[in-house]
Parts: sequence; structure tokens; C-alpha cells
Amino acid sequence: MLEYAWLIPVFPFVAFILIAILPKRTLSWEDGAGYAIGGAAAALILSVLVIWEVMSGSTMVGDGPKFEWLVIGDISITFGIWIDQLTAVMLVVVSVVGTLVVIYSGAYMHGEGENRRRYYAEIMLFISVMYGLVISDNFLQMFIFWELVGLCSYLLIGFWYETPSAASAAKRAFIVTRVGDIMLMAGIIILFKYVGSLDFVTLFDQDTAAAVPTDMMVLATVLIFGGAIGKSAQFPLHEWLPDAMEGPTTVSALIHAATMVKAGVYLTARSYPLLIQAPESLLFVAVIGGVTALLAASVALVATDIKRVLAYSTISQLGYMTLALGAGGYLVLYADTGGGYSAAILHLMNHAFFKALLFLCAGSVIHAVGTNNMRLMGGLGKKMRITSITMLVGSLAIAGIPPFSGFWSKDEVLAAVYHAGEFDGIFFLLWFMGIATVFMTAFYMFRMWFMTFAGEPRSDYHAHESPKLMTFPLMILAALAAVSGFALFISDGFKYFIEGSIGGLLHEVHHESATDILGVIFGDPLTYVSLVLAAGGILLAYKMYCVPGFDRSVFARGISGRLQVALENRWYISKFYDDFALRVVYSISLVADAFDRYVIDGIVNGFAYLGGRSGNVIRMAQTGNVQRYAGLIVIGLCLLLIFMLYIVPWGGW
Repeated sequence: MLEYAWLIPVFPFVAFILIAILPKRTLSWEDGAGYAIGGAAAALILSVLVIWEVMSGSTMVGDGPKFEWLVIGDISITFGIWIDQLTAVMLVVVSVVGTLVVIYSGAYMHGEGENRRRYYAEIMLFISVMYGLVISDNFLQMFIFWELVGLCSYLLIGFWYETPSAASAAKRAFIVTRVGDIMLMAGIIILFKYVGSLDFVTLFDQDTAAAVPTDMMVLATVLIFGGAIGKSAQFPLHEWLPDAMEGPTTVSALIHAATMVKAGVYLTARSYPLLIQAPESLLFVAVIGGVTALLAASVALVATDIKRVLAYSTISQLGYMTLALGAGGYLVLYADTGGGYSAAILHLMNHAFFKALLFLCAGSVIHAVGTNNMRLMGGLGKKMRITSITMLVGSLAIAGIPPFSGFWSKDEVLAAVYHAGEFDGIFFLLWFMGIATVFMTAFYMFRMWFMTFAGEPRSDYHAHESPKLMTFPLMILAALAAVSGFALFISDGFKYFIEGSIGGLLHEVHHESATDILGVIFGDPLTYVSLVLAAGGILLAYKMYCVPGFDRSVFARGISGRLQVALENRWYISKFYDDFALRVVYSISLVADAFDRYVIDGIVNGFAYLGGRSGNVIRMAQTGNVQRYAGLIVIGLCLLLIFMLYIVPWGGW
């Protein structure tokens, strides 16, 4: 089946074409929902078959079907497919989450009328190009799909483009991610300059990549990671993601769980054979991840928009994955183990399930009460039992409470970072940042859950449980969020499976039994530090938002009050970007506009004016008098003779 993996992105793309061009009377059920579900389901089925074959030991790395796209001199640019263990995990994420989001949309987008066709067309194109990105076998092919992913996110974030805030959020996302894309393109160009190829099979060969000078390899890998910083909303290019909540909640679920932001983590993981050759880049990756995890979690502590809480949560969890990839590179180099790499990918998969669940639960709540503001909610647990229970499962998973999925992967991430501290002391500081984030994550997630579902209603609404077409995906995702972490123990274990995609970087891929893994996890005192902090965060949230008489105003006074104001203003980072754009970028634009008008246009218009004036003067010589013309000809011939007979010999020409 691996040879047919190229069909996976084709199915949703065909659905996109059909939804876009078929006449309205031909479209079935809700303006294309049927075609969308069919295309997503077909891609899911083929993905499952491909994943099963990969789990059986088959891969296709460099020897898959290709077609020649462009020939320039001796350079041949081809498109092909790359199927390995990392690809399989990404196919799980995109296919399962994508299909469930499309099914959920069938009910959620019911009231959108004429906009439904556009929504389903764009969502299917989004899923299709993400599949294309995942199975690409070279950087150029990946970059093309990378840009298409950005285009689709722009269209879907600005889906309600009539609303100024949605249009602004779409432009912000598009512009900010372009900064990362320029860095990615520059990194790719550097690699092409020194290697002469962008195929993974060539670039990932250690001898070939060694042809790149060390300083250029560091620069290239940092620039490639710059693309991930933009796409995966890492500090300092993270502020576009919270504003991207202006799109439909289903779009948010897809962007946060399966497509846009996961593309950056995937790019970093796919580039591991290059990053390993530049330890400075690995440290940079880890620092960015650690700072992002802590920074985003702190802002989520005070957010009151339910979707914005989840948005900052996504940024923080992506920081965990990035941190694990950076630390994992050190473990590959100095400990010959892929523990950090496998932890990052396991957390990527687990996060996809519980974050999709949390966003779709938030959509269910918003669908019921008509507001995103958690201060206007409360008491929904009695009226929306399925939504409240499934969202509780997602909250427990992301908080890292066993046996839910987030516990297993988050513990592996923190263990890898701490272990990397043996080789560079800065990882101990990054571990401390990660462990502090555990407490904050548990607190803000259960603050959100208690404010939404516990207590009494704080506004007048007539909420009811969402339709079955919406609650069915919630229950499936809740089940996955509860058990996906146990992939760590299935068969030879997730570690053994995923490390096969970087097997060439390790002397030996080690097999660990479930007993060995459990012994390592629960025999490590640091595991209990994480658990105590997570439990403490939940208990503090319960006391603050469920226990009558608790005075929360204490946090709005003194130093903590100023800190709260800073958090409510998102550490003023967004304001800094707005001011920078207004005062610097806009000022430069005014200067450029003036230069264009008065210098560039002035030169062009000046030549035009000179030509016109000289033409007017010369035109006066056209009198129609033949005698004058003859006289001018004689004078011209005389001047020419003088020049040829006297001037040329005198000058020695």
C-alpha cells in the first residue's frame, strides 16, 4: 500500500474540487458536507492501511514513486513520497482529527447558509495540503505545501471576513508566518548551494551533509527552525495564534491539533539528521521551546475567553514539544538514545487528540450559550453532561494526570530535558521552566473547567446539549485522549517504533518492555514532583473558583496586581508589535512611498518631460521650407567633412 500513499492527499483534494465547482442543486446534504466527509473518510481509510504497513516494518524512504517536475541544466527537480515512522504518526494525527472535525462541522456549521460551501471547500483543501506536506520527500516539495497550508489558514481564520477583527486576524497570521517562511526558504537555499540537492535521501546522508561548512550548517538549521517558529507559534512569533480564534471553532481545532501549528514541529523533527550536526542549533531550539512553554502558560492564567485559554495552551504545549526535540538532540549526540525525540512525537500525537477534543468541547459550549466569555458561563455541567465530561477528560489529559495520555508524554518530555542537563547545565534551567509550566497548565485548565461547568449560571441563557453529530466526535476524541498514551507500551513500544525514523543517528535502537518503562517512570522521584505540582494546580483552581467566600481580589493588589495587568496585556508583546508596525514599519513605508513618488517617478516623469520639451523645440524646425532643409543638409555635410579631415587625424583616432 505504500506505493499508493500519494493518493491520500488526492481524496480530499477531489472533494475540494467537487464542492467548489458543482452546481448548487447537485451538492448533497448541507452544501457539500457529504463530499467533505467522504473525502476525509477515504483519506482516513488509506492512511490506516499505510500506517498498518509501516507498523509491520515497511518504509519507503528515497525509493518511492517519483515524477519529474522541472529540469534546469543538470538539476532535476522531482516530486515523490517519503513514508517512515514519523510520517505514520502524522498520518494518524491528520486523518483522525481531520475526519472527526469535518463530521462535527456537519452540525456546527448548520446555520451558516451560503457560506457552508466555501467552508467545506477550504477545509478539504486545508486537509489535502497538510497530507501533501507530511508525505513530501524533499524540502522544495514540502515548502510548496507549507505555503499552501499558510494560504488555507489565512482563508479559514478570516472566514467571517465581513467582521473587521476576523479580517485583521487573518492578515496578522499571514504576515507573521511569512517572516518564518522567509527564514525557512533562506535555510533551504543554503543547503542547496552546498549540497546541490533538496532530496531528503541526499541531505540526510551524513557524508553528503558534511560537505556543508559547520558555520553554514548552523545558520541553515537555525533558519529552517525559524520556519517552525512562525508556523508553530513559538516565541517571539507566537502572537498570531491567539488572534486566530476569530475563525470558526472547528477551524481552531484543526489548526491547533492536526495541521498548521503541527507542521512546524514536524519540520523540526524531520530535519533532525541536519540538526544533529549543529549542537548550537539544538540548544537554540530547546531554549525557544522552554521560554515559549512558560510564557504562554502564564498568559493563559488570566484569559477569560475560553478559546483564547486553549490557544495559549496550544502555544505552551508546542513549546514542550520543541523543548523535547532540542534536548533530545543532545541525548542522541552524547547518550546514544532517542528518548527526547520519541517524547516530543508522542506528545505531538497525544496533544492532537486532547486539544482537538478541548476545542470542539469549547465549540459545543459556545454553540449552546452564544458567548466565548467564561465569566458569563457557569453551571453548564448539569445541562451539557456529555460536553462537560469529555472536556474534563481533555483537561485531565493536558494537566498530566495519570492514566490519561498527557501524563505519559509530558513525563517523558521532562525526563529527557533533565537528562540532557548532564551535558549542558542550561537544560536544568529549562527543566525548571517546564516543571513550573506543569503547575500553571493544571491551574488554568481547571480554572476554565470550573468557570464553565461548575457552580451556578452567571448569565441568562437556555443551554442544552449539542446534537449527536457534535457529541459523537467528542466521545471518540475523549476515548483517544484517555488511552493514546498507552502507545508507549503497545507491542515493542512507541519509543522503539518512532526511533526507527532516526535509526541512522543511533548505534542501536533499544527495545524496552512495558515493565521497564513503568519502572523508569514511577521509580523516578521527578515524576512525583510533576504529579504534586499538577495536583496542586487543580486544587488551587478548585479553591479559587468553587469554594464560596474565597477572596480572589488578593491577586489584584500589590506586586501580583501589576503582574496580573502585565499578563492581561499579554506581557505587552502584542502591543510592542503593534507599536513597531505603526511607528517603524509604517514610517519606513511613508519614506518608501515618498521616494517612489518623488525620486523614482520623478526621474521617469523628468525624462518624459525632457523628451516632450525637446520634441517641441525640434518640431519648430519642421517649417516645410525646402530651401532651408537643403541649407541645413549642406551645413551638416561641411561639418562632417571638417570632422573627418581635421579632427579625426588630429586626435589620432
